[in-house]
Amino acid sequence: MQNNFDLLIRNASIVDGTGAPRFTGDIGIRGERIASIGDLSKLRGALEIDLAGRIAAPGFIDAHTHDDRYMLSNPDMAPKVSQGVTTVIGGNCGVSLAPMPRPIPDPVTPPLNLLDGEGEWFRFPSFAAYLDALRTQPAATNCAMLVGHTTLRVATMDDLTRPANAAEIGAMRTLVDDAMRAGAIGVSTGLFYEPAIAAPTEEIIEICRPLKEFNGLYCTHMRDEADRVIDSLEESFRIGREAGVPVVISHHKLVGQANYGRSEETLSFIEKNMARQPICLDCYPYTAGSTILSADRAATSTRVIVSWSKTLPEYAGQDLADIAQKMGVSQDEAVQRLLPAGAIYFRMDESDVQRILRFDQTMIGSDGLPHDAAPHPRLWGSFARVLGHYGRLLGLFPLETAVHKMTGLTAKNFGLKDRGVLKEGAFADLTLFDADTVDEVATYEKPIAPARGIDTVIVNGAVVWRDGRPTGARPGRVLAREVDSSDKEMV
Repeated sequence: MQNNFDLLIRNASIVDGTGAPRFTGDIGIRGERIASIGDLSKLRGALEIDLAGRIAAPGFIDAHTHDDRYMLSNPDMAPKVSQGVTTVIGGNCGVSLAPMPRPIPDPVTPPLNLLDGEGEWFRFPSFAAYLDALRTQPAATNCAMLVGHTTLRVATMDDLTRPANAAEIGAMRTLVDDAMRAGAIGVSTGLFYEPAIAAPTEEIIEICRPLKEFNGLYCTHMRDEADRVIDSLEESFRIGREAGVPVVISHHKLVGQANYGRSEETLSFIEKNMARQPICLDCYPYTAGSTILSADRAATSTRVIVSWSKTLPEYAGQDLADIAQKMGVSQDEAVQRLLPAGAIYFRMDESDVQRILRFDQTMIGSDGLPHDAAPHPRLWGSFARVLGHYGRLLGLFPLETAVHKMTGLTAKNFGLKDRGVLKEGAFADLTLFDADTVDEVATYEKPIAPARGIDTVIVNGAVVWRDGRPTGARPGRVLAREVDSSDKEMV
């Protein structure tokens, strides 16, 4: 008997990514797209999966990643596909692997060393060359890539402690224009980080000028997520208004005990401004963040775990307080001995995390750092944690809402056409999971662990994760941002 489909998923409880109630049906896939949804009981597939009532959802879209190098060095993308992620947004926080038209400084300027501490991966002179590498050596996941402002500064400036001059701004703007023509979806900034602190608002506005022509996005790790968070939100919104592009507030949070509870204020401010201009935001589901190690950040945290150290790698995974005690020195001195290094910082309040997650317009982004020796568990656990811990166990939102926050909402905001929803004609990116058991397994103590309850993950019609392991398939694509004319005022 002839097969009607390449892959047929039977007896699924379908959560389609729009937020609509789940429904029962079968899903037939031909090639890279969904060919049919409904009662397909009389039809056959070359490969068939019987879900017996378990969930079929769109593949999850990680709104905030640092997978720029990982897709090339570890193309099975196990930390992501194991939790149901089929598309990643890379190049965030001002940090992208390209363009680097001249040799990267030695040592690599932090936070660019979050992607590669040695510098050999900053080998792509243009953004086009980088995207060509991703197309030639595809990963298991799709990707859509931003060009990073800090990378542009390192590529064009010799002194990062001052504002860029007119010539340097012109050089950065040319690189942005080149990147957008090559297929970038926008510009990201990390104004919180030392190499970009000296950049005034006007510098960002000017280098973002090319974005409007390409319907690009401005994504930002804001200058301040603590005492001056409202000022930083206003700066971000001003950049979006003056450049004429949508703004994405990355990993929205409130840092420091003095700011616990202020998410009511920030979300109200964001919502008010959403009525005036296109604004999006994402969040990761944890009260700890992770980035490069510094004494200042450690001093404002209730707990610090060292995630990597180039100088003293044996301390990865240990608490900074314990390390300082073992060394017989102050915490500040321990930091100096460990550098260059990374850390996990506990400095957010659970009630703020829940309030931001629950906010209707919040997307889910892991912000995972895949090259850390002892990474934050968000790298392997974010999406399963939203579904399990926050959705099923705490009842923060129904399953349909949780899935929408990591699929349809994200696809719409980033302009990923025919992704993030299950419908006939859409690309066949799917995650098949058990709603009763799905949850994170990764912990701060044992952070490298696949999620529980994820059965099968499909990218462009090809199975990339099944039976608890990668399949070896590499069907990922570099995705463009496509905005329908009807959405341009909204997105």
